[in-house]
Amino acid sequence: MPRILITGGSGFIGSHLCEKFLSEGHEVICMDNLITGDVDNISHIKDSRFSFVHYDVTNYIYVKGDLDYILNFASPASPLDYMEFPIQTLKVGSLGTHKALGLAKEKVARFLLASTSEVYGDPVVHPQNEDYWGNVNPVGPRGVYDEAKRFAEALTMAYQRYHGVDTRIIRIFNTYGPRMRIKDGRAIPNFITQALRGEDVTVFGDGGQTRSFCYVTDLVDGIYRLLMSDYNSPVNIGNPHEMTVLEMAQEILALTNSKSKIVRMPLPEDDPKVRQPDISRAKRILGWEPHVALKDGLQNTISYFRMKLGIQE
Repeated sequence: MPRILITGGSGFIGSHLCEKFLSEGHEVICMDNLITGDVDNISHIKDSRFSFVHYDVTNYIYVKGDLDYILNFASPASPLDYMEFPIQTLKVGSLGTHKALGLAKEKVARFLLASTSEVYGDPVVHPQNEDYWGNVNPVGPRGVYDEAKRFAEALTMAYQRYHGVDTRIIRIFNTYGPRMRIKDGRAIPNFITQALRGEDVTVFGDGGQTRSFCYVTDLVDGIYRLLMSDYNSPVNIGNPHEMTVLEMAQEILALTNSKSKIVRMPLPEDDPKVRQPDISRAKRILGWEPHVALKDGLQNTISYFRMKLGIQE
């Protein structure tokens, strides 16, 4: 039975990964310090092959026994979180990645780094492909996350080249689905929560900035394919369907039958104006592309938020 460690495993994406690898016949060790993770995301998992370890991966990581794979997903991931926890974000991207890579070296385990489209910053190349080096402000408020992930990528490649660790790097674009936090701070949780509560829906700037939203099960499928592939350079995983933030707000208002009004808020500093993945490499190398339609994914997510908020249809 393959054995896998998932750091950040009780988070939004991490918890879906725990389920995926259990379904594929793995023994899963979920590790999380619960700064932004939530044990409620994994409390439904009743499987003797699953275990949870409450731990901060910026410290030395000890796991008894063999490991075949390590997925490094430990990090705050929304602007609200990494602006509240800037030092922790930098530490988990640097020290946490270092400790996880050291464990991979010790166990001779395949290592996958969860990187992000934020390494491209506010891009001047559109759509963004993996050969683009990005346009990041290292001293801006978002720099703590952007540069932590860029450093993590460099460290991962150094371990691959110098120590021969078998590594993978995934660059994740905007992802949504059940188990996002109500107070996550990102567009879709904000819009759904406000629409369901009948509150004003807050759109930053004029709403013309674009994003490309990928449903979580599509993302998890891409992660699994990359981990099981022989490819060790960065790969974008995301949905290339680009839309404006205003269009997303309007879509959610329609699906929730909400009478909320859209109001404008100042655009945050260094907020990317466009975001769209070029997934040519994922298609070619992994045979991957997203399949879940936006309407279906949003309806699933809205149903989850209704349940969490205790709001009937």
